[in-house]
Amino acid sequence: MTYSDAELFWIHDNHKRQRVEMHAEFVDLWNRPDVSLSNLSSLCKRKGWMTGRTGCFVKGQTPQNKGKKMPFHPNSARTQFKKGNVPHTYRGPGHERVDQKDGYVVMVVAEVNPHTGAATRQVLKHRYLWEQVNGPVPEGHRLKCLDGDKTNTDPSNWEAVPMALAPRLNGRFGRGYDTAPADLKPVILATAKLEHAVREARKGRK
Repeated sequence: MTYSDAELFWIHDNHKRQRVEMHAEFVDLWNRPDVSLSNLSSLCKRKGWMTGRTGCFVKGQTPQNKGKKMPFHPNSARTQFKKGNVPHTYRGPGHERVDQKDGYVVMVVAEVNPHTGAATRQVLKHRYLWEQVNGPVPEGHRLKCLDGDKTNTDPSNWEAVPMALAPRLNGRFGRGYDTAPADLKPVILATAKLEHAVREARKGRK
């Protein structure tokens, strides 16, 4: 696609206008029906003749539809939420589910969500129930499932243990606590606690 010097001068002089408007005037003024809108836009991009518009609202700019109500249309009205309508995905207080990734029970409680302001929030059931009995989990600790069944959320089945104790129970260098027989679990836990206490005592003497 070629352009005369006069045409290029005109395009450069008008490159900050709306592309559609500029193209229509260019075709009419210079009798160039062979030049499409995309041709003209590509030329401006190659030359670096940008409009200067980013497509973003600038500070203080008023949206064109501010204060305007969406025109009524029966098709859109049919799918709009009605006042008081409850979405089919709503899960009220008391609803429970098992997290597919970690296997913990997640429960919905009737407490204001501090992040969204919603009337309910989701909590880990075992932690929620444990804290109702024992208070907040101590800093630097986590709750350990004693019988290996994470769906058993009874507070007596969970114990607050130091974070550093977890690798001694499971993981690459652990003793396979979660999969160990029930009669061995107390022994494994007691051994891990003893090793952790010895390590902490040595650190304290340094």
